[in-house]
Formats: sequence, structure tokens, C-alpha cells
Amino acid sequence: MGVQTRYFGDNAQCNAGRPVKDVICVGIMLGSLTNEGVIELQRTCKSACLDGPSYKGAQLRKHIDATLGSGNLREAVRLPPGEDINEWLAVNTVDFFNQVNLLYGTLTEFCTAENCPTMTAGPKYEYRWADGVQIKKPIEVSAPKYVEYLMDWIESQLDDESLFPQKLGAPFPPNFRDVVKTIFKRLFRVYAHIYHSHFQKIVSLKEEAHLNTCFKHFILFTCEFGLIDKKELAPLQELIESVVPY
Repeated sequence: MGVQTRYFGDNAQCNAGRPVKDVICVGIMLGSLTNEGVIELQRTCKSACLDGPSYKGAQLRKHIDATLGSGNLREAVRLPPGEDINEWLAVNTVDFFNQVNLLYGTLTEFCTAENCPTMTAGPKYEYRWADGVQIKKPIEVSAPKYVEYLMDWIESQLDDESLFPQKLGAPFPPNFRDVVKTIFKRLFRVYAHIYHSHFQKIVSLKEEAHLNTCFKHFILFTCEFGLIDKKELAPLQELIESVVPY
């Protein structure tokens, strides 16, 4: 019997189309990247502005910087005492979006439609794209096209103030946690593709320590708040168990 491939389609509803107006690059531990990689990362990094006085997570941003600087990732992911969990999820969602965008930016020369004609995580897992609006039925696309669709989709979510409010006192929507879970589920797929298809290239670029640290931070956060179903984590299960033993 041959290897059975599991297909994952994306059917979640979203709001697509609007570009983020304010851009700031949040690069964590970029010192391990090559000069060429840093240039590429700075060019591709996109996010909602975090430094404006109206942004509710400004103080949380400072807390993240401080705890990450201590090197204790388990402490860095915990909800600070007295803080609102939705605000904590929001500011971290922006950070993890940036991290994955930065990491993938170092591989765009190698992750091409010719080299990666489908978005896979090894021989058993293939991901197909749908956004629930412009593309309602999951379609097979190349890995770089999938990531392009994904980053544009996440950007549109972050830019939608009805989903990620930036003004003081503005409420989060009732489905906010579901939106965050969908974002994290899809960001995980980029990590899964990188590890299965491009890890040797990461090693040759001497970026494996940076990749592993970012992934550990990502997984510790998702496990802390139950953001990704265990079945979705299967492509990297052995690696995850070495980070967060069950």
C-alpha cells in the first residue's frame, strides 16, 4: 500500500483585500541570519503598527520584549497577571505573523513553484487554499502561492479593526478566539512545510538555531492557550513532543 496523503482545505470565513496601512518589522533574534536574509526579511515584514498611543497592547508589547530578552520562553508565553487574554492573544498574533513571515522570507529563492508545486508537509500532508470569500472551494496551489495567499489573508485580518481593535475601550468580537485559532493553524502549516521541505537549506544558511527557537516559542504559546488541534500538529508531532512533552 502506498503512502496515504491527507488533504487539508481551508474553509474559514475571512475578510480579505485591504492592505495594512502601518508597517513595523518585529525581528526577534535576527543576529543568526545572513546579511542577505536580513535584507529580504526587512523587505517582506508586514504588520499593524504597535507603537501608536491608541494601541491597546503597547504595554504588553514591552512585556513580551522584556521576557523574551530573559531567554525564558515558557515565561514569555504566559498571560501576565491582571491582563486581558484577548489583548494578549492579539499582540502575540501580530508577533508570530511577523516571525513566520520573516523566516519564510529567507527561503523565497528556494521555495518556488517549480521546487514546491504543492503546499505539503512531507508525503502524508497536503494543504489546499480557500478563504471562504474569494476562493470558497479549496484549491491546490504551489507552496509559495499558498504562503502568499496566507500572508495577505492574515494581513487583512490584522487590519480589520472589527476583529483586532486598536482603540482603547473597543471590544473584541465574540468570534475573536476562533479567528486567532485559524491564523495559528495556518501559520503552523508554514513551519511544517519549512521543516519537511527546506530544513537542509536552513542548515546551510546556519539559521537552524533561529528557526528552532522561533518554532519552540510558537508551540509553547499555542499549547498554553489551546490554539491548534492536536490532529493539525501531526506533521511535526515528534519535534513538538521534544519541546512540549505530553
